[in-house]
Amino acid sequence: MIYSEIFSHRFLRSYKRLHPNQLRAIHEALDKILHEPTIGKPKKGDLTELLVYKFHVAGGEFLIAYTVNESVALVTFEAVGPHENFYRDLKR
Repeated sequence: MIYSEIFSHRFLRSYKRLHPNQLRAIHEALDKILHEPTIGKPKKGDLTELLVYKFHVAGGEFLIAYTVNESVALVTFEAVGPHENFYRDLKR
């Protein structure tokens, strides 16, 4: 089953700044998440409601943070970006 998607303002702000080669990899990752929402790893502590999916783009690691609402088959993408300072920025 394919889930519906919603993007947060934080996600869209980061998404607009990415290069075309990064966008291709992110679109592939988004498709994987929409087909299999449990692919991400659940976080602990302050970010318990989030799942994070990690993947590599052009030699660097990128992360996508998202939440899943099973009752309405909806995935909300919260943030995307390189690993550097990702969790620090996500807590804000």
